[in-house]
Amino acid sequence: MEASGRTTVRCWRWRRNPLRRRVDVVEAWVVLAGWVFALLGGLVAGSMAAGAVERAVERQRAESREVTAVLVEDAPGPSPARAASDHRVWGKVRWTAPDGSAHREEARVPPRAPAGSTIPVWVDRDGDLTAQPVSPGEAWLHTTVGGVLAGALTGGAVLGAAWVARLGLDRRRMAQWDAEWERIDTRRGWKTG
Repeated sequence: MEASGRTTVRCWRWRRNPLRRRVDVVEAWVVLAGWVFALLGGLVAGSMAAGAVERAVERQRAESREVTAVLVEDAPGPSPARAASDHRVWGKVRWTAPDGSAHREEARVPPRAPAGSTIPVWVDRDGDLTAQPVSPGEAWLHTTVGGVLAGALTGGAVLGAAWVARLGLDRRRMAQWDAEWERIDTRRGWKTG
């Protein structure tokens, strides 16, 4: 009995009721449309964002390749703040790009590596240094997080717009009730405070 009573209270705007006003029906449609569009819009935006991230990861993988660089001079030691850890330091390296052109730039190398050491570096199509492509696990994480965030933001924006619309409908309902009370009080000769 209790559960059906709750359903009756929640759905009162959809049933015929002498107390139901036009603004109540409009509000019911706004709430329904808000939830439907939030879910559908969130799913569409999430899948589009996940697809865009996945394409960007694939493009990064396709446009970069690993080459061997040679350390030109001895690499410096780690800074005193990072001496205990195995962080990389900046060192000058040279490499030959896939098109045969020679390049020379600074790259992250192991601390205190001697000149002539070979270090793997990642380069783009032009042979310039670039970041190592993300691993499959990182790609999955980026794709998932991007899709979930885009879906949540889109759904939240739609629900926020529905909430703002409901605030406007509530103001209109209160104004109608005020006018109705004023009309009833005036007809009976009463004056409200």
